[in-house]
Amino acid sequence: MKFKRILTVQDISCVGQCSLTVALPILSACGLETAVLPSAVLSTHTGGFKGYTFRDLTDDMPAIAAHWKKEGIDFDCLYTGYLGSAKQVGIVSDIASSLLKKGCPFIVDPAFADNGAMYPGFGPDFAGAMRKLAFSADIILPNITEACLLTGTEYRAEPDEAWVDSLVRKLHAEGARTVVLTGVSYSPRTTGVLVSSEEGRYYYRHVRYKRGCHGTGDIYSSAFVGALEAGRSVNDAARIAADFTVSCIRATASDRDHWYGARFEPVLGELIGAIRAEN
Repeated sequence: MKFKRILTVQDISCVGQCSLTVALPILSACGLETAVLPSAVLSTHTGGFKGYTFRDLTDDMPAIAAHWKKEGIDFDCLYTGYLGSAKQVGIVSDIASSLLKKGCPFIVDPAFADNGAMYPGFGPDFAGAMRKLAFSADIILPNITEACLLTGTEYRAEPDEAWVDSLVRKLHAEGARTVVLTGVSYSPRTTGVLVSSEEGRYYYRHVRYKRGCHGTGDIYSSAFVGALEAGRSVNDAARIAADFTVSCIRATASDRDHWYGARFEPVLGELIGAIRAEN
């Protein structure tokens, strides 16, 4: 298999097990040369920490991309996570046009909302900017809230299958090619991921833990991209990433002091094993 170079664009939260501090080790463990383009540097993530520092790197991003282009550096996959502004979304769109090899996948995790609301700090223009980026991608990985905001659909905390089917059809109508919809729960004890593309629908159900963890969306997306670019199918990658994320939550659930993230490091071997088992 060809040794691939992937570019991931998202912030660095120095402490907190999310964004690039999750994506870089997971993608590397999947056997991918991983290049990074930080959108910002924070001392911690914003979920529960107070007084964190924040350094916006928006103005640095175009110069970094220009240097890569001058050096003839390009990428076999582009995967985006948390982007802090509409301007950054536009920069990523330009990078996809100029530095992503022809025919290679552009994968967008919208990463701007959850539990029925946008994350703090996003203005009213952000959803529109993200809509353009997401619907230009080959694969999008929204949760239910993000899918609602991308399609102008009223959020439901307890969706049924007919409503989810309608939501997915709206995403395709807007231009989405392959949708990997996370957090699709039809019962209190389980949740799952729904994959929808021209090839059909696939739903993978797994156990639902009462305790949530910060950063599990980043863990899931990174594991999905890693498995996909390691040669697995979209459906297999969705399943492998779901099982890995559940293992990370299970490894963290008993430690009440570890509230700020999920312990993915001790179970990285499970992810690697699952990818290899599919060969």
